[in-house]
Amino acid sequence: MASLRVKKPTTRKGKKALEEREPKTIENLKKTLIMEGRKCSNEIRQALKDLNLFKKPNSRMMRRNNDVTPFEDATPLEHLAKTNDCHLFLFGSTSKKRPNNLIMGRIYEEQVLDMIEVGIDHYTALEKFKTEKISQFTKPVIVFNGYKWKLTEELRRIKNLLLDMFRIDQIESIRLQGIEHVLSFTLTDDLTILVRSYRIQLKKSGQRTPRIELTEMGPSLDLSIRRTKIASDSLYKTAMRQPAILRVTKRKNVTRDELGNVHGRVHVGKQDINALQTRKMKGLRKTAEEKRTERANKKSRLSGSADASMDEGADGDSSGEANDGMDADSGEE
Repeated sequence: MASLRVKKPTTRKGKKALEEREPKTIENLKKTLIMEGRKCSNEIRQALKDLNLFKKPNSRMMRRNNDVTPFEDATPLEHLAKTNDCHLFLFGSTSKKRPNNLIMGRIYEEQVLDMIEVGIDHYTALEKFKTEKISQFTKPVIVFNGYKWKLTEELRRIKNLLLDMFRIDQIESIRLQGIEHVLSFTLTDDLTILVRSYRIQLKKSGQRTPRIELTEMGPSLDLSIRRTKIASDSLYKTAMRQPAILRVTKRKNVTRDELGNVHGRVHVGKQDINALQTRKMKGLRKTAEEKRTERANKKSRLSGSADASMDEGADGDSSGEANDGMDADSGEE
């Protein structure tokens, strides 16, 4: 069996590029490959451009059409994703059988993990909304509306895919003034996904918490689900596995309530309160009168114990003499 040749980098730039693609404990932000198919309508082109604005700078948009059919043969797509170091993809195309077709999916181990094919039933471009836009590179607040997202495993996977596609980064804390953008995904009764984009405006409310208003700024899409390719449970579990260093270990006797407050239970052994060393304060010192009273009480206790011991000794001697007298009387008899 022929051994695989490992090509070593000859330049500093090439070495840095290979190091960026190596496995890491904390992976880099996922990049998205955005590309057009063999035939593409103006509506699909504009939709891909608008979505590219939300994904910048973590996106790579191809400038030429590509003869790729991801559901029939995903090999060319996987090669392009590997070349551009992308783990997410958006693919738009148009045909007589499937007009205004949009495919989004994920790559794992240089192969397609899962993808969903949707049709754009209604689309309103970003430029048609004459409202104030958000600043660039703003992290959105993603909201999923509708109880049907949890009905089936397929819908749960689609929800996870949409979250992975439009989430820029996972953050630990937020700043209220920095929240500007909301992405809403609503699943209707006929399984149509309504994608809406809103700009958050903070208004004065007369209280400490401001009043929030949402203004639709586009784009607006109505998506109908056509085809899906879902990964198997074992493969999906392997792809979601985290390194042991990043796993959150459960701490005993520590709980967290709905507001995020941490409550801990501490087990303390039996303590002798009289032996505890308290803080020495001037206010807790004894006065001179209290000290004299305490010494007098101590002397009285000592004298009382001495008198009691002397009484016990005298009683013992008298009883001994009485016993000796009785013994003498008995001897004379």
